[in-house]
Amino acid sequence: MTDRTTVTGLLLAAGAGRRMGGPKALVGIDGEPLVRRALRVLADGGCAPLVVVLGAAADEVRAVLPAGVRAVEAADWSSGMGASLRAGLAALDADTALVHLVDLPGVTAEAVARLVAGPVGPRTLRRAAYDGRPAHPVLLGRSHWAAVSASATGDAGARAYLGGNPDVELVECGDVADPDDVDTPEALARFADQSDRR
Repeated sequence: MTDRTTVTGLLLAAGAGRRMGGPKALVGIDGEPLVRRALRVLADGGCAPLVVVLGAAADEVRAVLPAGVRAVEAADWSSGMGASLRAGLAALDADTALVHLVDLPGVTAEAVARLVAGPVGPRTLRRAAYDGRPAHPVLLGRSHWAAVSASATGDAGARAYLGGNPDVELVECGDVADPDDVDTPEALARFADQSDRR
């Protein structure tokens, strides 16, 4: 492992957002689409380059991406998050990838920075934890990608591979971020209300 290896930011943003009423990537908080917010968090946390996996409303989401962000389309995105993860990892030319989800607006650049801090390399396997409970984002070294892709089915993503894996290093982020997803308009309103009070 080296101290200078860059970490690619991989954002999964392909879902149709059925419970939200439309693709969550395009839902706005303070006038900013969630996809741009998540990419900003990755960049501010130290990830480069940035890659986003698209699916539902791909053309509309692509139109709001910041300059320099690479977009990859998951042809089978409708089968679940696992398809997006497989498509994203297959498209990368990197040793490490920080995997983030578009519907986690409470994840901060500080949390991302903690995950990418210190030596990283192909064998790195780190996961954010919140009061000791593992969640997102996840830092995956390349040596894990084949096994992660093989186990990524439906909406499980890397869960099967990470669950109980003794090599996973948990990085506590509960003091700087919130791991709750925003899947419905009600959840979005709650998040926006809590943000306004901070």
